[in-house]
Amino acid sequence: MELVTAAEMRALDRAAIDERNIPAIRLMENAGKAVVDEMERQFGSLRKKRVTVVAGKGQNGGDGFVAARLLKQRMAILHMTVLGSPTALKDAAAVSFKRFTAKGGRCHAITRESDVRDILVPFVEKADYIVDAIFGTGLNAPIEGPAATAIAAMNESGRPIIAVDLPSGLNSDTGKVMGTAVKAALTVTLARPKRGLYLGLGPDYAGVIRVADIGIPDDAVAAAKIPLALLDRSYVQPFLRARPRAAHKGTFGHAGIIAGSVGKTGAAAMAATAALRTGAGLVTVATPASINDVLEGKLLEAMTFPVPETAARTLSLQAHEHLLTFAMDKTAVAIGPGIGRHPETVKLVHQLVATLERPFVLDADALNAVAERRDVLHSAKAAIIVTPHPGEMARLMGLTTANVQKERLVVACRLAQEENVYVVLKGAGTIVAAPDGRMAINSTGNPGLATAGTGDVLTGMIAGLLAQGLSPWEAACLATYLHGLAGDLATCRVGQVGLIAGDVMRSIPEAIAQIVGPSPHR
Repeated sequence: MELVTAAEMRALDRAAIDERNIPAIRLMENAGKAVVDEMERQFGSLRKKRVTVVAGKGQNGGDGFVAARLLKQRMAILHMTVLGSPTALKDAAAVSFKRFTAKGGRCHAITRESDVRDILVPFVEKADYIVDAIFGTGLNAPIEGPAATAIAAMNESGRPIIAVDLPSGLNSDTGKVMGTAVKAALTVTLARPKRGLYLGLGPDYAGVIRVADIGIPDDAVAAAKIPLALLDRSYVQPFLRARPRAAHKGTFGHAGIIAGSVGKTGAAAMAATAALRTGAGLVTVATPASINDVLEGKLLEAMTFPVPETAARTLSLQAHEHLLTFAMDKTAVAIGPGIGRHPETVKLVHQLVATLERPFVLDADALNAVAERRDVLHSAKAAIIVTPHPGEMARLMGLTTANVQKERLVVACRLAQEENVYVVLKGAGTIVAAPDGRMAINSTGNPGLATAGTGDVLTGMIAGLLAQGLSPWEAACLATYLHGLAGDLATCRVGQVGLIAGDVMRSIPEAIAQIVGPSPHR
C-alpha cells in the first residue's frame, strides 16, 4: 500500500472529484462512516456509550460531523463540539454540518480559552471515547490558543481518543509534533496512510492504525505513481514463493555467513540460524579458526568453515582467498556480525566488497569498515544490501545520529542512489530504499526489538532470502517485515521487556505462516 504526503493526498482527492466525478460529500460520508465502523470493531457496540467529538473548521471537521451524526443513529450519547464558529465551515464540511443539525444534532462552539474549561473539559472527563477531528493533513503551523488547550484537555482526560485521518498536531509528512498533538488510541487514516504516521514521533501518537477505503479508485492511486510503499502483508506476500513438493535442500540455496570473533560467536550463530529459519536450504559460517569449535558447539543445523585469523582472533587479511573460495558455491553471503574492528579485518572487508561475485549483505562492523572507505562500494561486482542502525548510518554519511533520525527517508534514499546499494535503515519504522528510487516503510515491530542480537537476526534473514533467489529489493522488504512481525508475535508471549533475539528467531516460522495463511497478524 502507498504512503502519501499531504500534497499527494490532495492530488488524489482532486482526481477523484474532478476526473472521476465523485462528489466530495460522498467521500466525506464514507470517511465518517469508516471512523464509526472502526470504533465498533475496536471497542464493541457504541450504544449508550458517551462519545465527545471535537471538530475543527476544515474538511477534517466535516468528517467529524458525519461521524457524529452516525454515532447518534447508533444510539451513542453524543456531545459535539467545534473549535470556532460553525459558520466558518465551507463546501462539503458545511453540507456535513447541515445534515448533522437537520437530524437534531446540537453543536457547542469553542472560541475562547474559557470555553475549553467550561464546555469541553466536562464533556471529555465524562466521555467513554473522544473523536479527534480537529486538524487533518493541511496543518502547517504550530498549534496554539484554544486548539492547543483543547488537545491538552483531551490527552489529560485519559479517555481513548480516536483520530480521524491522523492525530491533530502531527505533521502529515514528517511525524513532527507541531507544538502539541493528540495522543490517539486508534487512528483511522483515510484512503491511504500518511507518511507522518510512521515517521518521527508518529508511531508514539497514532496508536493502532487502520486504513479506511473512502471510495478513491485504485487506478487513480496507481496513476499517481506514489514512490513510497508501506510494508504490510499485502505488499510482501507475493515475495514468498511456493515450495515445490519435489524440492530438496539445494533448491533453496546456500547462504554463506562471514562472521564472528573471540567473544562474539553468538552474533554468527544467530545470523546463521535466522537464515535457516527463513528457509535457506544450506547455511555455512566462515569464522576465525580458533573459535570454530566454539561455534560448532552452538550450531546444529549450520556448517562452519575455519579461516586464518589475526593474533586478536579476528578475520585476517590472509583469509581473503579462502573466503573467495568459500563464496563460490554460495548463492548469497552476509558479512559483518561479530567480526570486530581489527585493522586487518577492516582491510579484509574492503577487499571482499570489491571482489565478491555473489549478492551480499553488509552489517555491523562490516559497515563500520566501509564507513572508513565508502568508495569501495563503487568497485563492487555484485548487488549489496546494507543494514545500518542510525549510528552506523551517521558514520557512513558523515552526519550526526540526530540528523539521520530527523531525515530518515532522505538519508536512506541518498545513500542508496549515491552508492548503488539497497539500504535497510533500522529503527522504529525501518526504511528500505533502492538505487532506482523505490522506498518503503515497515509497519511491523515494537520497542522490544531494541535489544542486542536482533540486528544479527535480520542480517541472517536477508541472506537466507537472497540465497533462495529473491531479488535484493524483495529480500530486504520481506525480511524486514517478517523480522518485525516475529518480534510482535514473540512480544505477545513474553512482553517487550525481556524480549531477546532468540525469541524473535524462534518466531520466524510462525511469522511466515501468518503471511501465507488466510488471515494477517496486523
